[in-house]
Amino acid sequence: MEPAIFIITLLCGILVSRVGLPPLIGYLAAGFLLFVFGIDENSVPLLQTLADLGVTLLLFAIGLKLDLKSLLKAEVWAGSSLHLVGSMMFFVAVLKLLALVGLDRLVGLDLNQLLLISFALSFSSTVFAVKVLDESGDTQALYGRVAIGILIMQDIFAVLFLTISKGEFPSVYALGLLLLPLLKPLIYKIFDRVGHGEMLVLFGLSMALVMGVWVFEAVGLKPDLGALIMGILLAGHAKSSELAKSIYYFKELFLVAFFLTIGLNGLPTIEDVGLAALLVLLIPVKVMMFFSLLTHFKLRARTAIFASFNLGNYSEFGLIVASVAAYKGWLPAEWLVIIAVALSISFLVAAPLNANVNRIYQRYHAKLLGKEKHPLHPEDRPIAIGKPRFLILGMGRIGSGAYDELKSIYPDEILGIEHKQELVDFHLSEGRNVVQGDASDTDFWEKLERAPELEVVLLAMPHHIGNMFAVEQLKRLNYKGKISAIVQYSEDATALKEAGVEAVYNLYEAAGAGFVDHVVKELIDPQVATSGLVHADHAEAEKEIAPTLSKP
Repeated sequence: MEPAIFIITLLCGILVSRVGLPPLIGYLAAGFLLFVFGIDENSVPLLQTLADLGVTLLLFAIGLKLDLKSLLKAEVWAGSSLHLVGSMMFFVAVLKLLALVGLDRLVGLDLNQLLLISFALSFSSTVFAVKVLDESGDTQALYGRVAIGILIMQDIFAVLFLTISKGEFPSVYALGLLLLPLLKPLIYKIFDRVGHGEMLVLFGLSMALVMGVWVFEAVGLKPDLGALIMGILLAGHAKSSELAKSIYYFKELFLVAFFLTIGLNGLPTIEDVGLAALLVLLIPVKVMMFFSLLTHFKLRARTAIFASFNLGNYSEFGLIVASVAAYKGWLPAEWLVIIAVALSISFLVAAPLNANVNRIYQRYHAKLLGKEKHPLHPEDRPIAIGKPRFLILGMGRIGSGAYDELKSIYPDEILGIEHKQELVDFHLSEGRNVVQGDASDTDFWEKLERAPELEVVLLAMPHHIGNMFAVEQLKRLNYKGKISAIVQYSEDATALKEAGVEAVYNLYEAAGAGFVDHVVKELIDPQVATSGLVHADHAEAEKEIAPTLSKP
């Protein structure tokens, strides 16, 4: 393979990343640049193979993360379906109008071709949306979960298209695939025993490329569909997230080849760039349609506008659809280049808009609130917490233990917050006062009702970033009480204390002190008082928080 491919692709990716945009824009630009240097897709056949692998692993990874229950929510399945139909109708009408005006790339296209282009333009970018959500820490926010659910539904629509595009009836042996769920126990046993290293990666690639691609292709089905279904089959396993992380860089690397092959199809003309820019000007209509649909399903205006902006772009899946259509001869090849340019420009526009979506929301807050439908969605209503004196964020083993200790002294004055609904249900059955909420989510703090009698907040979440975020939000809300937190590392303790946390409890150091305490008491000298061996950090935390724990 030409060394220039690696160097130019790397440099373009770095330059684009430095300005805060997804590297895939750089990879598209690298493809165009390589074409200028005389390299096309026919001169490097390996690139197309790698590109196909990238798409396959992308679908497999989507399947691994797919929560089928989340797709059954009306705002997800109905919202995405209605938006797809509405977008296609809108784009067909606009494209037909532009054809009547006389744009060369549209003159002569029939209705089926306009529908194909509109279908490709109706998608939003999974890569862009996930990047924005990761950077903002809102992956688990309601608007983030709704946006990702809609994106997954769009991906499923794309896979159905890819399957239909094969144009062949499957073999009768395809009916045997209905027995795949019966193999689930065996596959899960193998999954349990492959460990956590290269065997895990090999297992994932085997499931995607052999059980998925090869088997489905052998019975006349689209291999991409096989990769998605195998991912869904494995999604319920405890190690599915670990597997998704293990194959992440394989998927990302192979997708680089896909974006390069788009650019290698040829340079856009001035007319192509102008048409792509016109398509980008239509994105606000997509955003308004999303907002209208999401508020119709009784989501808050804030949730709806944040999700809509996150979805306000064109998609790499639109490129995949256009690529298949161009390969089959259903669309002129230049449309692949036009959509690639429109995708790149849409990212350039969407990045600053998503960065400033909160300012936009605040500016038009009154008007947007008028679009809300009441009663609000059950997951999007204000969180009532009553009048607790003690608030525990994170009700895992440590949070639960802290709750029980406090309850023995201060009954009916404690509230726990836990983001997993199954844990909330468990705690309620155990008689604990716990409500569902994610303290690492900005939405949680926006919906949280004020607690005027709150004196102490205990941060018992497992991740330092989540605890730090909670401290920032408490400051933003002008909380004046005490804050205590658990940490795993000494540098985390320093950061929390600098942020204003009064009492920090180091889990590892305290566990060591507790272990020695136990050994001395049980094995060496049963007369030794355990209190004399409490770790200094623990004692200091108790000393600092003790004045707050006294009854008024």
